[in-house]
Amino acid sequence: MTVNDVDDVLLVHGGTPLEGEIRVRGAKNLVPKAMVAALLGSAPSRLRNVPDIRDVRVVRGLLQLHGVTVRPGDEPGELVLDPTYVESANVADIDAHAGSSRIPILFCGPLLHRLGHAFIPGLGGCDIGGRPIDFHFDVLRQFGARIEKRADGQYLEAPQRLRGTKIALPYPSVGATEQVLLTAVLAEGVTELSNAAVEPEIEDLICVLQKMGAIIAMDTDRTIRITGVDKLGGYTHRALPDRLEAASWASAALATEGDIYVHGAQQRSMMTFLNTYRKVGGAFEIDDEGIRFWHPGGQLKSIALETDVHPGFQTDWQQPLVVALTQATGLSIIHETVYESRLGFTSALNQMGAHIQLYRECLGGSDCRFGQRNFLHSAVVSGPTKLQGADLEIPDLRGGFSYLIAALAAQGTSRVHGIGLINRGYENFMEKLSELGAKVELPGKALG
Repeated sequence: MTVNDVDDVLLVHGGTPLEGEIRVRGAKNLVPKAMVAALLGSAPSRLRNVPDIRDVRVVRGLLQLHGVTVRPGDEPGELVLDPTYVESANVADIDAHAGSSRIPILFCGPLLHRLGHAFIPGLGGCDIGGRPIDFHFDVLRQFGARIEKRADGQYLEAPQRLRGTKIALPYPSVGATEQVLLTAVLAEGVTELSNAAVEPEIEDLICVLQKMGAIIAMDTDRTIRITGVDKLGGYTHRALPDRLEAASWASAALATEGDIYVHGAQQRSMMTFLNTYRKVGGAFEIDDEGIRFWHPGGQLKSIALETDVHPGFQTDWQQPLVVALTQATGLSIIHETVYESRLGFTSALNQMGAHIQLYRECLGGSDCRFGQRNFLHSAVVSGPTKLQGADLEIPDLRGGFSYLIAALAAQGTSRVHGIGLINRGYENFMEKLSELGAKVELPGKALG
């Protein structure tokens, strides 16, 4: 069963440990971007290990609007993308597709190279803090694009071939790094990007572009150098597994005192998470096929945690783990340094019985860019506390899955509203819940 409507309500009967096996496929933070990269090629591309999530469907629709043929490949989870006949798309059609995602901003560079122009409407995405798109446009201007603000969005033109440039990011933003990569590979000359994001998904996107014929070098000081080429071909690539989804299920196992084997989870991209998981008191076992996560019994331990860009503790790991920390003994300190509004989801956990206090100061670590800006970006979690079922409204993707974990760990029944949002990044999560023995149901139809 799938969930298509963001207003859908899920009834969760909590108190049952999640136990069983599930599988994660390609990373949400890589697959849609690799699909956009296919626009740059002069030949078809094959992308494997593609999850059936909303962001993939959004990008597929946008590619098709621009004349790219997208069809299933020979194996499950494989897409063949043929960009031979790229064309301009209707503004209204673009707007209809783009409202639920920020990914269309990454179409700019490829479309400027292929068509000489692009249109980007207003963008959606999770409301977890400032992710301004102005920087994307500033970068594109440095490459030589002309940008005109219109009532329905931004119109971009490249009257001449885009040119390589030197760019220094004020913060190692993943989205900005992706924008530079997708634009620089066909720009004339060399582009030097300093203070770049170096997440595993960025490295995997670089692998995709290199397979297409790009020349990209990564230095150890977060500097990426891209030598523009005249033409790119297609690629064949298997997307790296989604380490963020894998960690979400790991936290669910911990919070519900369960035992979950995650097929596809890989140690290398999750090392920082695994260290923290062990410090909290969680257990895991790694083999060639995946990772088993479980609660070994006894008390969980409180920790001090600071999110950071890779290789630090990822911000998307934070929210699900905080739910488990409500069951740890003592005071846990969380310092969120990536998104200033990401801790807002904790108010609903407090309504369920958690004891979480938010602070404007930088607690438990070094000062960060939010410290003097009046944002509630640190938290103290006091535990253990018994959670009780409640009415919950999903605020964003990771916060939404965190509410789902809290409802599964709580005593009694919760009504979780807006579960369709979880489809943005969690493939077939309803079926996975059923496979793990969760007692959940859509009103009128039991699922588990």
